[in-house]
Amino acid sequence: MVPMTSVLSSEMSTLLKSMFWRLGGGAEPVLPSASRFHLIQALLMLLLLDQCRSTIPLTWLSALASPRLVLVVWVVFLVLQPQPLCLLDEGTLLCFREKPEEEKVVAFSVAYNQNKQLIGEHGLMPCKSYLNSVKRYVGGKVGMAALAYTPSILWFLDWDDMDANLDGIALVGMALSAFVLVTGMANMVIMVTLWVLYHSLVNVGQLWYSFGWESQLLETGFLAIFLCPVWTLSQVPRRCPPSLTCIWTFRWLIVRIMLGAGLIKIRGDKCWRDLTCMDYHYETQPVPNPLSYYMHRSPWWFHRFETLSNHFIELIVPFFTFLGRRMCMVNGAIQILFQVVLIVSGNLSFLNWLTIVPSLACFDDASLSFMFRSGGGAKKAVLEIQNEDAAGRTPKPTKGMLIRRVVNISLGILIGFLSIPVVMNLISSRQVMNTSFDPLRIVNTYGAFGSITKERTEVIFQGTLNPDPKDPEAVWEEYQFQCKPGDIYRRPCLISPYHYRLDWLMWFAAFQTYEQSEWVIHIAGRLLSNDSTVLSLLDHNPFQGRDPPRWVRGEHFRYKFSPPGSASAAQGKWWLRKRIGAYFPPVDLEGLRGYFQSRNWPHPHIPPNRS
Repeated sequence: MVPMTSVLSSEMSTLLKSMFWRLGGGAEPVLPSASRFHLIQALLMLLLLDQCRSTIPLTWLSALASPRLVLVVWVVFLVLQPQPLCLLDEGTLLCFREKPEEEKVVAFSVAYNQNKQLIGEHGLMPCKSYLNSVKRYVGGKVGMAALAYTPSILWFLDWDDMDANLDGIALVGMALSAFVLVTGMANMVIMVTLWVLYHSLVNVGQLWYSFGWESQLLETGFLAIFLCPVWTLSQVPRRCPPSLTCIWTFRWLIVRIMLGAGLIKIRGDKCWRDLTCMDYHYETQPVPNPLSYYMHRSPWWFHRFETLSNHFIELIVPFFTFLGRRMCMVNGAIQILFQVVLIVSGNLSFLNWLTIVPSLACFDDASLSFMFRSGGGAKKAVLEIQNEDAAGRTPKPTKGMLIRRVVNISLGILIGFLSIPVVMNLISSRQVMNTSFDPLRIVNTYGAFGSITKERTEVIFQGTLNPDPKDPEAVWEEYQFQCKPGDIYRRPCLISPYHYRLDWLMWFAAFQTYEQSEWVIHIAGRLLSNDSTVLSLLDHNPFQGRDPPRWVRGEHFRYKFSPPGSASAAQGKWWLRKRIGAYFPPVDLEGLRGYFQSRNWPHPHIPPNRS
């Protein structure tokens, strides 16, 4: 009988050999050099750490670190648009994925790069149409009812050029975020402005902004406002110390995030209870990364360990927050480590990066003192404050300081009151996740992966120039999205914390029908006219520089990772796929005219030689 250790060793050896071959063997580099985006991202993180390296108390540390970490997420999301890495199959080393804006070194913000295509004047779901529908619903005028239903500054802007409005919001957010990150200084005015700007996008983003991390970013940004002084840009304002109340609101946030995620799993998919969910997760998650390929092939016992660990971290560890100083720090350390593991194992947008922020509030001075260098300006200022307090030379509270205390107490009362429906939802057997109970999304419910898909399906758009789609000789050519699986030879992307909204929604569409996701047909109509707006969201247009396709169809495929060390892997295949059937039948522009008119979509232009 072969010992189990030998079997496992052989299995891991095969996995590692394949991993090194795929990542570093042959003509491919061991570690590809980072794109300029990743270099900028690394510099921002180093700047953040450098700003915080001084032995300062817990409340001051949180006041300095938390707003900037929120801004790191805002900058990555609102400011930087990375060019994801890929390796060409022909042995070429490193390339940036082709895009119309390929030559730009530092890309525009995500909002600047994607909002016009998704919610702009000619987007798939124009926000102007949405705002008009809200306006009709509330009585035909812009007032408090409209603002309460859809809080957005777009109500007060000129709608004649909505694309310019969307770009302006993104650019102002970029400028403010960059200022705070570069200077290390912020105040409530700046943080409120950023919060309002992002709110204005989320509330008109419709389906494209329907993810749970949007509300989490808004809640985290709202709390970060109260870590900053009102006007001054001083890093350590003497008369405005950060409030312990605010620190506890961050701790309460991480508790709710984890408990919400853990409870929705236990109450949801059976595989979370029988410990088999991780057998599927890495392969079926929305946008796998290269490490997902290898983690999927981990031994069965490791997947069981992962699932048990997930339950422990999300259901038990959060209560450590209330068990004293040391246990609270244990919670913070475990949660940060957990988020790092999630970051490296999949492309989950900026969700996990953002979840690290409230975890920082679990630490105090002594636990963080090793991170800070002596002689820093912030450290010197804080030590002076501490010495004055120890000597009894604390200045008499001013009127402003007293008002600030009232504000802090009011914050605690507000968060407590808004937490009532959230707690009721947590203890309910009918728990819902990623839901807001107030229009400003100040306190929200969270959760992730309450159910796990057991197999991966993908919708593949194909087009043909053949006038007859039923012709067996017709050549159907495939479109490729930015990051979602398509070409079986293409390496999975590594883009976190960036987020391709259309790619994520295509993952949901794949286990629905096109009747449930009508916007899929909208995309097909745009592809039939080689619409540059929609094509800019894709990675590859097979009809680039040619006539538009006469017909477009959607094919449904089942995808699986190719086994490491197999003949398929040796051929360079990351995926194996099998056709399930048609997702939607072949369509042409003329045939879609009635479909588009019934939904008030502008009908794409029919080329003159087709009319």
